[in-house]
Amino acid sequence: MTTETAVPVRFHLSLNVSSLPRAVSYFERVFGQAPAKVRSDYAKFELESPPVVLSLEQNAPERNGSLNHLGFRYADSQTLVAVQRRLEEAGLNTQREEGVECCYARQTKFWLHDFDKRLWEFYTLEEDLDHRGAGQSLEQMVGAEAATAQLQVRLPVIWQHRMYEPFALPDEPCDEVLLRGTFNVPMSAEDGRRCLTQAFSAMRPGAKLTVHTLTSEIPVAGELKLPGPAAYVKHVPVRTDLMRDIEFAGFRDSHLTIFRSGACFEHQGVPLRETQIVAYRPAEECGAQRVAIFKGPFAQVTDDFGHVWKRGEPVAIPLARWEALQASTAREMFVELPATAPVSHCGT
Repeated sequence: MTTETAVPVRFHLSLNVSSLPRAVSYFERVFGQAPAKVRSDYAKFELESPPVVLSLEQNAPERNGSLNHLGFRYADSQTLVAVQRRLEEAGLNTQREEGVECCYARQTKFWLHDFDKRLWEFYTLEEDLDHRGAGQSLEQMVGAEAATAQLQVRLPVIWQHRMYEPFALPDEPCDEVLLRGTFNVPMSAEDGRRCLTQAFSAMRPGAKLTVHTLTSEIPVAGELKLPGPAAYVKHVPVRTDLMRDIEFAGFRDSHLTIFRSGACFEHQGVPLRETQIVAYRPAEECGAQRVAIFKGPFAQVTDDFGHVWKRGEPVAIPLARWEALQASTAREMFVELPATAPVSHCGT
């Protein structure tokens, strides 16, 4: 089955990554969406704006460099042929491959190397496959020994729940839990807290929780009759109560990633807002520490672990706490103070 979209040309960037699970998790946060394809040694993101295909190869960057290859994906073979003809007429040698199987897809493509030996791929996508493809096995790309080690890398366990689905968490500990509309179905406050507690228990230390729901500022009374797809919404929690329950379940570093002044709907004069809350199960501490400084703009803040940050003053914190801050939206407010600082950041 083809997965090609109507976009005529997409830029293609392929990166070598040291850890595919970490790379997938990182770029999910960067792009705000899940990958279109994930395999044991490969992942691909399909972005609409800008139209980019980002592929990730489980291939150690320190040995092969961070860049795997670049290129362009075209919507049809006629355009691909025209591009190859133009390049050949310009004196550039290309290598064409018809119906080749690679990167878990069947493609028609051609390659060229630029003046610095960077590899460029020009291709059309014909269909997805359940195998990497001939000549594109991980062993052939990185060697048998490296392939054996890399295939042992654990893929992240991401579990998603949608409204009205059974709340049946997987047996394997989760790296991420997404609750979409979970709290917009009729439920008691106790049932809501039970869902959050169960999710916490099913997650690994450091795992991420995302709650996407409609919320209100005050309790909503009466039967909800919202238009369109929102007609399925029959319960709206109070935002402050939901955030308090998330903290009570054990999650920390919770913050609103979607929350606007404008409301999506109104019920009996009460505005209902789209709300997305991200929080984390605390990571396990290993004894190592980091010294960090809160840059401001506030005079003082206190994090969920009781650390008091006074603007400009160094604070010693566990390594796990520093890594959690770096994974959050607050990372730009903090800077690490290393024991030995390189003299190269003054901008002079």
